[in-house]
This record gives sequence, structure tokens and C-alpha cells, in this order.
Amino acid sequence: MKSARTILWILAALLSAAALSVERRITAYAPSPHYDEMVRAAELMRDAAERVRAARAAAGFDLDILRDPNRTGLVGVEYSETTTSLGDLEAKRTSASPDAAALAVLLLREAGVERGDAIAVGASGSFPGLSLAVLSAARALDLDVALVASLGASSWGANVPGFSYLRIHEAAQPVLGYPIRAVSLGGGGDTGSDMQPEGRRLLSREISRSGLRFLDPRSLEDGVAERLALYDAFLDGRTCAAFVNVGGASANIGEDAESLELAPGVNDAGNLSASGTGAVFGMAARGVPVIHLLNLRALARDYGLPWDPSPFPEIGESRVYRVYDRNLYRRRLGILAVLYAAGLGVLGAAGRWLRRKFAGG
Repeated sequence: MKSARTILWILAALLSAAALSVERRITAYAPSPHYDEMVRAAELMRDAAERVRAARAAAGFDLDILRDPNRTGLVGVEYSETTTSLGDLEAKRTSASPDAAALAVLLLREAGVERGDAIAVGASGSFPGLSLAVLSAARALDLDVALVASLGASSWGANVPGFSYLRIHEAAQPVLGYPIRAVSLGGGGDTGSDMQPEGRRLLSREISRSGLRFLDPRSLEDGVAERLALYDAFLDGRTCAAFVNVGGASANIGEDAESLELAPGVNDAGNLSASGTGAVFGMAARGVPVIHLLNLRALARDYGLPWDPSPFPEIGESRVYRVYDRNLYRRRLGILAVLYAAGLGVLGAAGRWLRRKFAGG
């Protein structure tokens, strides 16, 4: 009898330990309501990046496996003639993940963008991965997109001389379909003032060969005004569902303190300063929600985007595809509590049966 009771106590202790272990593993996350769109966007970005990698190899620009272990072709060099500022290598690698496109879908939906809407995008060369992510999300949502690109890039961005964002976009366009509406040098004053002279000449020749409209403003204010006019012409009276800023181009976010107001992710137009310069603030003054993609570390933390993963996780598997669901947690905890109580009940019944048996004996 004593040995049987000891076994029951051990089983009860093991049952309690198992219940505690399971409780710690109960997830409060459910698939995002936009899961299918997010997966589609990630698949598009993966396919686009494969074309970029092939184009980079064909052009004779080797991949640096140490800096780009996932072999994306979207990671540049630390410094070159076309580099405008310092950049974070880990952030650039993170932005090259297909999951970045899933995040872009989530942010567009959070901003209120619906299928078939029109959006405006201003992108620097600093985050070619994020630019492809936004375009992949737009394609998955069947959006109309007006993209204006600036070619200056921070460290590890699209700053490989001879393989700027123009070449990256050209390689990805058969998958994503969106053209560039106009292009500038970017950098200081939107005129490449913080690049080496040779970098400005190199990019100017590249723009000339492309046949794209070249924005070469006399002042930053002129560059912003020209961008807004381009977006208006594209929209042709339609509502702009969102303005997406990728990177830190002066013409997009300005060069004054107001740019610090921009929070990572979705910004309500009413919360942004009316005195800020940059296309972001011009769009916000019209009531257009702004999606700001620059502080990638904060976005990764807040939305579950894997930070600097190698290898990339399988599409659809990371937390960015899931949303917190308190009710789901409560239901699963309730099921665990019922099972735990049932297990204790079984052990209690076994103990009573043993007492009766030995008492009768």
C-alpha cells in the first residue's frame, strides 16, 4: 500500500510539472487575417531577389558571402563613391528577407490600404531589400504604385558602383511589374552632395542611359515639389491610400528636426508636423497616412520580423505572420486546466480504490 501511494504522489508531481511546462509553451498567437497575402508577397520577393542575384552575377559583381550569407545580392559594400552615409549591415541583411514583404503587407493593411488602391512610394538606395518588399506587397494586393527612387545609398545598401538600385529594379521588374516614375541622385539636398564627385558622375550617366525622368533640383524644396507633382499626375484625381517612405532620402523626410517625429511603421497624418519638409509631410498635410521604413530594428521587434537570420526562415513560419490573440490563449489555458484537473481526478480515484482494496483486505 505504501509503495502504491508513493507512486501516485510521484505521478501527481510529474503531472503538475508537465502542466507547468505546457503552460509556458502555450502560444497566444494566431495566423494573421492577412496571412495568404503576406505569404504571396514573400514568395514574390523571393522570386525577385533570385533574379537580382542572377543579374548581379551576370554583370560580374561577386557576392560577399561573409557579409551576405543568404546570397541575396541585395547587400552592397561598406563604402564606395556612391555611398552617402553610414549604415547598419544587420539591418540591410534583415531587409533582404522575404519576410520583409510580409511585414510590408501588414503595414499597408494597418494603414487602411485596400486591394486595388493607389499608393505613392519614395525610396532611397539604402534599403533595396525594403524597396522590393514594398513592391512585392503591392503586387500581392494588386495596388497601383507611383515609385520615385533616389540612388544614393548608405553603407551596405545599393552602393556597388555599376550596380545601383536602377540595376536591381530592372532585374526584379519582370516579377514585380512596377516601373520607376522618376529618379534623383539622392543624398544631401537630393543632389548627391555627400557623395564623391566620381559617384555623382557615375550615377548621372546611369540615369541618362536609363531614359528615366531625372530629378535634378536647384533646391531641396524644388525636389519635394517636383515629387509631389509627379505623384499627383499619376493619381489623376484618385485618392492616395498611403505614402511609403523607404530609407532616409532628404527629399522624402526632409533635413530638419521634424523628420525625427516619424515613428517606425504607420504614422497617422494628423500626428505629423505641418511645418516639416519632405514629401512625407506634404502627403500628410493632405491627410495621407505615412508608412516610414527606416528604423528596421524597431519594426522587427514590434512585428516579429526575424532579425538578421541565417538562413532565412521558411515563408509563413515566423511570428510576423501571426497576431496576438488573448482569447486564443484563454481557450488553450482552459483546455490545459481541464486536462490537468482530469488527470488529478484519475489519480485521486486510483488512490481511493487502493485504500478501499487494502482496507477490505
